[in-house]
Amino acid sequence: MSNGKFVISLDFEKYWGIHDAVSLEDYKDNLLGVQKVIPLLLELFGKYQINATFATVGFLFFKDKSELLPSLPKRKPAYHNEKFSPYISHLDLIGENETDDPFHFGSDLIRQIQIAGQEIGSHTFSHYYCLEKGQTKEDFKEDIERRKPGAKGTTPRKEDDIPEIISGVFNGKSAGSPITILFKNSNTRSGDYEKQRAVPRPGHADFVAHQKFKGFEDFRGGGHFSGRLTVALVAAGVVAKKVIESFSPDKKIKVNATILEIGGEKDLEKGLRKAVDAKDSIGGILECKVSHLPIGLGEPFFNSAESLISHAVFSIPAVKGIEFGAGFAAAKMFGIEHNDAIINADGTTATNNAGGIVGGITNGNELAFRIVVKPTSSTPKEQQTLNVETGNVESFSVKGRHDLCIALRVPVVLESVTAMVLADLMMEG
Repeated sequence: MSNGKFVISLDFEKYWGIHDAVSLEDYKDNLLGVQKVIPLLLELFGKYQINATFATVGFLFFKDKSELLPSLPKRKPAYHNEKFSPYISHLDLIGENETDDPFHFGSDLIRQIQIAGQEIGSHTFSHYYCLEKGQTKEDFKEDIERRKPGAKGTTPRKEDDIPEIISGVFNGKSAGSPITILFKNSNTRSGDYEKQRAVPRPGHADFVAHQKFKGFEDFRGGGHFSGRLTVALVAAGVVAKKVIESFSPDKKIKVNATILEIGGEKDLEKGLRKAVDAKDSIGGILECKVSHLPIGLGEPFFNSAESLISHAVFSIPAVKGIEFGAGFAAAKMFGIEHNDAIINADGTTATNNAGGIVGGITNGNELAFRIVVKPTSSTPKEQQTLNVETGNVESFSVKGRHDLCIALRVPVVLESVTAMVLADLMMEG
């Protein structure tokens, strides 16, 4: 299949997708199996680098009944055959939450899917029967609009992020000139930032930007300090990965970033729950690995492989630290323990405490490094900050739409900037 792609789309609707056909009693064992199967699938997808789309319904995104019921569509499909409607009598059967009722709630599984880097999408709020008599286009539109948009842990703000290629591509191929890709912001609320301009937000660049640019800074959404700009890094990363492929005919070179922990917890869901319970934001640690790199990438002294990667990584907003291989743990090791023994003529080493780079040059072993992502500075917690207009320190609370945990969004960005650096080094020879 060198000229095509195999796309995997998995229906994930629990009992909402089958309620009209079989009884819950007859099908509950199958549905309980979903709880076990999805984690196993995610493990296999990660191992074999498979990307899948889980197609679901808006019903599954809610953590409990108290959150679900107020969010139901005001206009519901009026099927002539009432067995197709989940709103008639069926709502009385559901439990209070996912622990109590794993047949109708799926927020924990959805979070596992998202954390694993797989795609989850809600096509409609309910399992909708477009050809059944009684429903109308208006009913269908209402159902679509009630899809649950925001993922737990991330901002409810949604952008289509449709790339518009302005230049550099002709007939589907790069034309040799710079490639310009445009992403338009449509879901904006600049007023959220206008109201708080007099009170620079702790943890943000508001104060230093105002001092540096003498009041001419673009404060809307954080301006050019905003994490929103990472969409451009991801676009560049797509191109960079294709460049890397051109230097790897067998396509063995793979860049893969994963979240290791959130809030000190290796159980990522538990880490997120800590933030939810504290009604605060939280940080995390990510790891990036690149396999099958050639020996010799990197230009000491100032352009060592670590220097260039670190430079690029710190362009990602919220990154506060980086370590390669054993990293800071090397400070507690003896030399004989830290040294990686070379075991064959290809340069393979018995251990990888160097993280795949020695003397600023890749050594042919797996490139491995980890980064620290700070908690989102825009916490809903009340803070203290200076009011630059009055000169007084006062209480302050951030308003607007913000991520609970920025680290959830970073894996693809980390892969992208890493690919950009490696592509540059490969083209330099």
